[in-house]
Amino acid sequence: MDAASRPVVVIDNGSGYTKMGFAGNVEPSFIIPTVVAVNESFSNQSKSISKGNWVAQHSASVMADLDFSIGEEALLYSRSSTTYGLSYPIHHGQVENWDAMERFWQQCIFNYLRCDPEDHYFLLTESPLTAPESREYTGEIMFETFNIPGLYIAVQPVLALAAGYTTSKCQMTGVVVDVGDGATHVVPVADGYVIGSSIRSIPIAGKDATQFIQQLMKERGEHIPPEDSFEVARKIKETYCYTCSDIVKEFNKHDKEHSKYTKQWIGTKPKTRARYSCDVGYERFLGPEIFFHPEIYNDNFTTPLPAIVDKCIQLSPIDTRRALYKNIVLSGGSTMFKDFHRRLQRDLKRIVDARMVTSNAQLIDDVKSQPIEVNVVSHPFQRYAVWFGGSVLASTPEFYEACHTKAEYEEYGASICRTNPVFKGMY
Repeated sequence: MDAASRPVVVIDNGSGYTKMGFAGNVEPSFIIPTVVAVNESFSNQSKSISKGNWVAQHSASVMADLDFSIGEEALLYSRSSTTYGLSYPIHHGQVENWDAMERFWQQCIFNYLRCDPEDHYFLLTESPLTAPESREYTGEIMFETFNIPGLYIAVQPVLALAAGYTTSKCQMTGVVVDVGDGATHVVPVADGYVIGSSIRSIPIAGKDATQFIQQLMKERGEHIPPEDSFEVARKIKETYCYTCSDIVKEFNKHDKEHSKYTKQWIGTKPKTRARYSCDVGYERFLGPEIFFHPEIYNDNFTTPLPAIVDKCIQLSPIDTRRALYKNIVLSGGSTMFKDFHRRLQRDLKRIVDARMVTSNAQLIDDVKSQPIEVNVVSHPFQRYAVWFGGSVLASTPEFYEACHTKAEYEEYGASICRTNPVFKGMY
């Protein structure tokens, strides 16, 4: 049974979470935090051993390489023991620690997916504007360390568009608003190709919303254990937060009926196991509000997300703009707030309509511009849209023709991974 007859392994590595599973499935098999816990006592021991005693030094470094864990298990180890240090290999969508990334992939393949990498093709993802050298490193690790038969590195926004696959046609022209944990990108895609010059990224993402909620609760004097406050803020964000239509009206609603809109969070202190509770009030709508009024969180950045999306489309080629406005796709866990897509569509529509009114006022009476349709697409696979898009595309027969194979790698080297063509299965 050759590798092409087995399902493709799809791994979407994000700054906050990694989604992994097999092509053809509707949901990823595992969603785990992208974090590695390494036993620092062994690595410190290997440094402190004298250079002459190379056997002890070697055994300590081997143990340091073997004693590590990833995901929720890594977070658990770091809380319960001081000997484990956490390493987040991906920052703002870019891999910064390749040793930790290699360890992370190793555990993903052997401990979670439990598959032999030599028997499966792999589809990995990368954020837009990733350096070609980064793709080369990825290719080297996959072909040299794991000896995989084939590799395709896809751009995340293209896969997010493919997640909207219908039975008739896949719409591969649109704008992807990808709001992850560590990075927010607005990426225009025309016929499956990213318009690189029009990509916009903003310094506000899911982690910032979590930190803002943490800061608000701290300022209000809620009694949350300091070592647990970030994790509690993240869970509150995922459980209770929503997007409001008008921030002033929302404040008035909460003030008039405080008990109706205030939720209570009950937690357990990690060390004493004692229970504690805290109120969740304005944070419910102020957390997501930083995407629409960033000045309440960051003084240095004050451009709201709808204005960034509009700017991105206006910088794209003029013949693609109507199609881009018509298909704005949301991707990433931080777009899952209730009514996020409605608020984005409403605010963006206001910007477009205001421009249209100004434009029509300058035209002769009998010439008027056609109205522009603005449509923000929300779908059930939004949280893991990138992974689902990868699952769909890796299930097409054309995928294997677009992959870089082990034979090509051995003949031409890692430079083959610099480009990954758009293939027919995307249409």
